[in-house]
Amino acid sequence: MTAAFSLHSTLSEASATLARRLDDILVSVRSPAGGGAGTAWAADGLIVTNNHVVPSGHPTVELRDGRTLDGTVVSRDPETDLALVRIDAELIPAVPGDSTALRPGNLVFAIGNPWGRRGIVTSGVVLATQGNATGENPAHIRDVIRADLRLAPGNSGGPLADASGRVVGINSMISGGMAVAIPAATVQAFVARETPGQPGVLGVTLIPVSIPNAIAASNALPEAAGLMLTGIRPGSPAEQAGLLPGDVLLGLGGRHGGLRRVAEELRAMRAGSPVELMLLRGGRLVRTKALPATSA
Repeated sequence: MTAAFSLHSTLSEASATLARRLDDILVSVRSPAGGGAGTAWAADGLIVTNNHVVPSGHPTVELRDGRTLDGTVVSRDPETDLALVRIDAELIPAVPGDSTALRPGNLVFAIGNPWGRRGIVTSGVVLATQGNATGENPAHIRDVIRADLRLAPGNSGGPLADASGRVVGINSMISGGMAVAIPAATVQAFVARETPGQPGVLGVTLIPVSIPNAIAASNALPEAAGLMLTGIRPGSPAEQAGLLPGDVLLGLGGRHGGLRRVAEELRAMRAGSPVELMLLRGGRLVRTKALPATSA
């Protein structure tokens, strides 16, 4: 057996294993006015899909084992084309990946139900991880993942995964001939904001500040602004995480996204759920993790 043949066999088997893993978290979502795919997100029956997949509030969900269950749309966000559906069943949940670490050229896989055929897998490479997309939905989504893999009606709401099988996005549309997916970081913030749990705080005082254009450009910041820490409560999660007065908060979830997105992500924090913070300290980007506490 040649080395090339051995490598091909190994890669082939790894891809097949990954496809089976993705099939475990894939569901079919149908409604009177739409349909597509969904991604199992939590073991207690929580499913993530696209807002345009569930125009009505009571879709039906078909699981891998053939069961068809009534679902309820518990939340939706047309701006990010995301929706949460809950069913009365236990699920194998997705393992979210770090969408902020994606780079052009990374290999990704998509699975869905194109044209009503369940569990079709396609693969391709990431083309871009920034910028907006407008499709026929008509959704205008910010900060999307673009890839050269093939999507078709029925893929919407299904997972986009990296080569390790971690879900780095939720497939949404074709725009400009490219597949478009909503980053996992955006999905996680949406789920945290829309599911029960006590709001979390870092224990800081923040004020909006401008960032010198040269520093913003050298760090590829989408906006020359951030939130400066002017005060840190003793014993707070911020102090325990090593945050310092003068640090400028640029984003949560390991990425920067402008003042508006930072404010949304701060509101979405839940006590006891770790967050990754992106900071500007002395003109350099710093990443650290913190564990938000209750406001009490």
